Amino acid sequence: MLKDTVKDYEFSENMTANELVNQMKEAWGFTAGKVAVGVDIMARMIRATGCVKFLSFTGNLVATGARGVFKELAKRKLVDVIITTCGTLDHDMARCWRNYYKGSFVMNDAKLHELGINRLGNVLVPNDSYGTIIEKKMQLLLESLWKEGIREVSASQLCREIGLRCCNETSILYWAAKNGIPVYVPGITDGAVGYQTWLFSQDHDFRLNLLKDEGELNDIIFTAKKTGALIVGGGISKHHTIWWNQFKDGLDYVVYVSTADEWDGSLSGARPREAVSWGKISAQAKRVMIEGDASLILPLMASALLTRLSRA
Repeated sequence: MLKDTVKDYEFSENMTANELVNQMKEAWGFTAGKVAVGVDIMARMIRATGCVKFLSFTGNLVATGARGVFKELAKRKLVDVIITTCGTLDHDMARCWRNYYKGSFVMNDAKLHELGINRLGNVLVPNDSYGTIIEKKMQLLLESLWKEGIREVSASQLCREIGLRCCNETSILYWAAKNGIPVYVPGITDGAVGYQTWLFSQDHDFRLNLLKDEGELNDIIFTAKKTGALIVGGGISKHHTIWWNQFKDGLDYVVYVSTADEWDGSLSGARPREAVSWGKISAQAKRVMIEGDASLILPLMASALLTRLSRA
């Protein structure tokens, strides 16, 4: 039991994020040790032969610079499947063409509303940077698809078309589409992109086929030798990822990053050990729960991970 000692951090000029994370294994310090374990699990998951790698995250982070982490994972083909929320589609598309701005958690929200500025935590999103540009891009896209004779798409097919036709190289969806990474959004009607699709359907016999997405996920799971996942945040994107993985006896590698608590019984706050009881994570899985703000934790983990993989 009293075998591994706690050691202090040591700093030097030009220290890399990977070197810092490696020290976290020895410094320990509550959550720091979990970050180091998380990077180890991610590296093992990516290197594992025949392992299908899922990336699950919520849309709020795409309104921040953390968008660049998800983009980089898709660009470098370090994930095979993305499961996310409609907010990801909204923010990813909008930020290709408009700016979001720094704000504060404490502002005069009534005044912001008068000015046509929406607050997402401490990020400010003007109407022109969100609803207006999404409406323009989506209606043009849907009209183009209609003229091409397309009357029905799955959510993943729509995400691919958005990535190729409505986004640029700063985008998660762009790189997912370019690299053949399917993006599944089980709650696609819960956001601006979904709303615009519904609005278009009022004048056109245009349909979203969500069951086709489920069939694709079924095929992915039942042909996978192993699966792993980086799951950031909770909600529908988290549950959809672990739900499907129960049909292959659970994930083999999993890293959770979340600020949610488990005492309220919510799925968002549930720890990996709870998912083991459902068979959604294997009892033998390499797993860790990192409690903390993903906008801080993810860039550190990604930087360390990319350095480590480049030396393999």
